[in-house]
Amino acid sequence: MKRWLVVLGALIIQLNLGAVYAWSMFNQPLIDQFGWGREEVVITFSITIAVFAFVTIFAGRLQDKIGPRWVATAGGVFLGIGVMLSSQATTISELYIYYGVIGGIGIGMTYVCPLSACVKWFPEKRGFISGVAVAGFGLGGLLFQPIIRMFIENVGVSSSFFYIGLIYIVFVVAGAQLLSNPPKANENQIGEKTSGIMQSSKHFTSKEMLGTYQFYLLWFMFLFGSMAGLMVISYAVDIGVEVANLTFERAANAVLVIAIFNAAGRIVLGNISDKLGRINTLILSYGFTALILLYMGFATMNYPMFLLSVSLIGFCFGGFLALFPSVTADLFGTKNMGGNYGLMYQAYGISAFVGPFVLNVIPFTQAFIIAALFAILSIILAKLVTVPKLKETSVASNLFGKEAYRNNG
Repeated sequence: MKRWLVVLGALIIQLNLGAVYAWSMFNQPLIDQFGWGREEVVITFSITIAVFAFVTIFAGRLQDKIGPRWVATAGGVFLGIGVMLSSQATTISELYIYYGVIGGIGIGMTYVCPLSACVKWFPEKRGFISGVAVAGFGLGGLLFQPIIRMFIENVGVSSSFFYIGLIYIVFVVAGAQLLSNPPKANENQIGEKTSGIMQSSKHFTSKEMLGTYQFYLLWFMFLFGSMAGLMVISYAVDIGVEVANLTFERAANAVLVIAIFNAAGRIVLGNISDKLGRINTLILSYGFTALILLYMGFATMNYPMFLLSVSLIGFCFGGFLALFPSVTADLFGTKNMGGNYGLMYQAYGISAFVGPFVLNVIPFTQAFIIAALFAILSIILAKLVTVPKLKETSVASNLFGKEAYRNNG
């Protein structure tokens, strides 16, 4: 029963962290109140995501040493204080510091903790439980949209930050108290051998993981998959208007549908991977992603096909966010899961900038074709993934010097 309380705590935390995806609710009210430019305001979200992704490296290592409860508690306090301080921001730079940097640190400190704890408690169903743990993050934006709207309409945008930050502190800190690692005898166990799932019998340190070529194959696969997903999700409404020739109102319906499919993909594909294997499920996901992107790049979409296409991209993208924590645990062990996945997660952080940048440089249809080619490349990379060995040396030996080389044995 205790491990299901950990899952409950994970869901409470992730629903609150996922509210960052509702940032667009603040854009226009901030522009109206302070007269800032739209691009200036939108950068706040990019800063938050970048800081969040970067901090996961250090937070993951810290929670590996002292446990997930206290790191997640500190993260909840950071997030809440950062958002509450945003209520006092009168310049755009203050908003960047309070919401983007301090709030981003809070999200980054907290994000890895419930994920790592859940994976350790459920070695026999890592894919499914990872999907459940990150599904809350995908649904957080939907949950908080009406809450944010209510506060903005009743107390104004600045005061809204204070009350929302207070909600974060209360619920994230409460959820963190339910987190724990399993008993030492079970904490570092290897998951049950399942047909189609490659697993290492060793627990790699972060330096040892960086000394394997498998890490770099997976890292670039994660980058390409996230890039394709965020490219479509971030610009779904614009794609509907410009590519499918829809009205803004009809195209906006994609936001809700994508969010639902995104959360569903995390659970469904994670569960499938427990049966088919992580790499096989990833190959299927990249294959579907490539086909849909090629269709979007060459075909003329109507309203139903537009909704279907962006929803399936969201479904596969959600799967990536459930599968990569699981495959990291499979191939590199769970003992140092927090720090290891923090390094893997940097691929997602970079993709948050790469996808939108590509769409600012070239037309949508060309970007879809390029993203499809990267998805096909990811299938090839997946075929090269094998169970890593501690004695393997790789590019990391040169990148990280003799100390990393000696660490590889």
